[in-house]
Amino acid sequence: MIPGDFYDAGALKQIAVSLFYGWGYNFYRAENQLRADDQLVRSKAASLLGYAAASVSEAESAYRREFLPPPSRAKPFPDAEAVANAQRLERLGREISSLEQFIQQQPVPENDRMTQRYRNEAQTLQTLIAHDEQLVGQCELMRSMVSEQDGATLLKNAAEIVAGLQVIRTTLQQREAVLLGPA
Repeated sequence: MIPGDFYDAGALKQIAVSLFYGWGYNFYRAENQLRADDQLVRSKAASLLGYAAASVSEAESAYRREFLPPPSRAKPFPDAEAVANAQRLERLGREISSLEQFIQQQPVPENDRMTQRYRNEAQTLQTLIAHDEQLVGQCELMRSMVSEQDGATLLKNAAEIVAGLQVIRTTLQQREAVLLGPA
């Protein structure tokens, strides 16, 4: 037998609100929207670096096909410079991929009473979004810098690409400092 109060909207609302508050969530807080925006923006930044890593990987494969042919009787060993260049392209792709993963693993402020006691969550999230905006711009620049480039062009611009990766790392460290630093 179902009690009469089971379908009472007021009682259901009270139960739902109690559960939401217990989970630390409130639909109408601006902080929740900012937190969701922060996660979405970081996801998009990571995907831009994913595209960049895929472009470098494609360029590396094409470079290997062109400059590292299968061994033959006339030339049993590959050219050492071509091997070193292919390895440089491979390292470049791995560095971009590792930054992509690092972005996805970046923390957001916890939504609990202790954090709220020591930190203004909305202000912290606004600061994080400012860092994330900068991050997305840097990731798009990196993607456009390596997209549809051949291996030789990427090798020629390797110093600039590595410098760009360092700038992205610096932005991520500044973002992390916002969360780990004093409130």
